[in-house]
Amino acid sequence: MNELEARLAQLAALQQTITYGQLARDLAIPGPGAIARLTQALETLMEIDALAAQPLRAALCAGRLAQGLPAPGFFTKAAHLGYILGDNPEEFVLHHRQALWAAAKS
Repeated sequence: MNELEARLAQLAALQQTITYGQLARDLAIPGPGAIARLTQALETLMEIDALAAQPLRAALCAGRLAQGLPAPGFFTKAAHLGYILGDNPEEFVLHHRQALWAAAKS
């Protein structure tokens, strides 16, 4: 998990996002099921972030076919954690990304 957290911190500092596939490759998560294992780790981070009242680091991920937004599972998990998503998922994600970028600057 430390490598995942470090990579997400690096992305936040650079104000960048990343696809799940590229993140799995960057972390050298091997073989079939790599995305499922990555998703599980990201959901664990979402739980940690929610408990700490911190922005969701998983918001820095983007689904390959999701127009720059995280995959649908991100939103399902966020709702399960008690976040109110509203009618505009783009705003929800942007709020978390901007908070992560601002925190990385300080």
